[in-house]
Amino acid sequence: MRFRGNSLPSGVLDATKLVAAGRLADATAVLQRSFGMDAPGSTPERRLRRLPDAFREWFGRVSPITPSEPVPSAPESEHRAGTGEFLRRSYRYEAGVRQYRLYVPSGYRGQPAPLVVLLHGCKQSPQDFAVGTRMNTHAEQLGWLAAYPEQSSAANSSRCWNWFRPEDQQRGRGEPALIAGITQQIMDDFAIDPGRVYVAGLSAGGAAAAIMGSAYADLYAAVGVHSGLACGAAQDIPSAFAAMRQGGRARTGPGGMRIVPMIVFHGDRDRTVNPQNAEMLLAQATAGIELGKHVARGQVPGGHAFTLTRYTDPAGRVLLESWLVHGAGHAWAGGSPDGSYTDPNGPDASREIIRFFSDHYKATLQ
Repeated sequence: MRFRGNSLPSGVLDATKLVAAGRLADATAVLQRSFGMDAPGSTPERRLRRLPDAFREWFGRVSPITPSEPVPSAPESEHRAGTGEFLRRSYRYEAGVRQYRLYVPSGYRGQPAPLVVLLHGCKQSPQDFAVGTRMNTHAEQLGWLAAYPEQSSAANSSRCWNWFRPEDQQRGRGEPALIAGITQQIMDDFAIDPGRVYVAGLSAGGAAAAIMGSAYADLYAAVGVHSGLACGAAQDIPSAFAAMRQGGRARTGPGGMRIVPMIVFHGDRDRTVNPQNAEMLLAQATAGIELGKHVARGQVPGGHAFTLTRYTDPAGRVLLESWLVHGAGHAWAGGSPDGSYTDPNGPDASREIIRFFSDHYKATLQ
């Protein structure tokens, strides 16, 4: 089943309204009819195969078309890399309440330290995301604090960050206000270097990270987006499906604005979020700005090949990095198989993101 342009079956629009009204079972039935999934004698596996890839893989994350998968658990020893603490905390604001986990490395003694805020993908938890990315291990080794905001199942039944809703794309409102509030709460409670605060995420979390970089450029020194989309790429669920399937449109601001440094990872065989979305992220970041472009290619021994593109300012500083991982799907590159949505065949996205962040101190770029 193919669609032209941004066209979608009318049933998708009807299902969207039913989801908004909380009628998830009815929405599922409408979608099954729209995609011919209600044929007599059809098995669940055959019904799912009738869905286009982007709908099958993503809509399972935002509505109960497929059985809900339990969040993978992981040994507490994996959560607590080294001997640091993995604290449970919460933040309350007028936009709501969010729980989060905070890794405090064993070497932290109150000295100013960097902070990285990590936004999980759909059907993930902070614990699972920490295990899959091994970010607590990096935090322990480098003396960083690592925060993992947790999306509420009440806000999204599949625990996706609602990056596609206008009210969750703006400064001071919705989920951006909650994520920024968590960041500021940690900065208030711990000695955090304000020039070394970063945000990164996967999939829906990657799209949310891009929003944070756009809405709170004064708070974050750099952004990491893995398999995500540009800020404003969608305005509702139907346009989110279209953007994920064929690439969203980059929403650009006035030219000449300071770039928030960004590192982007995407697999070129990602069937959930079209790799063209990585190009849209870069186009959004570089709107109206002339940067140098340097392309290199590499190969992980026994793993994936990749194309690395760096964008530099006139002084030679790398402001943007794009890693296109050849043969990789919708998964965190180089992640641990103990976590979900990971591809151990590299390159190591966590290591490269931390390396990129380490090169960027906010005060030096203003």
